[in-house]
Amino acid sequence: MNESKITRINELYRKAKAEGLTAEETKEQADLRREYVESVKCSLRGQLNNVSIQNPDGTIVDLGKKHAGKTGN
Repeated sequence: MNESKITRINELYRKAKAEGLTAEETKEQADLRREYVESVKCSLRGQLNNVSIQNPDGTIVDLGKKHAGKTGN
C-alpha cells in the first residue's frame, strides 16, 4: 500500500469525525481500509514465514515450511 492511500484513509477519517461522509466516501473508506488490512496481513505472513525456532534438543523447525499453505483468520 502506498503512502498516498494511507494519507487518503486518514483524510477520510478526519472528515468523518468532523462533518460526516457521503455514501461514495464511506465506500471508498471501507475499500481502502480493507486493502490496508490485507497488506498488513501479507507483510506479517511474509515475516513469519522466515521464522525458525530452535528446540531444546538443538533441532531447528522452519515455521514457514511447517505451516506452508495454511491460512489463518
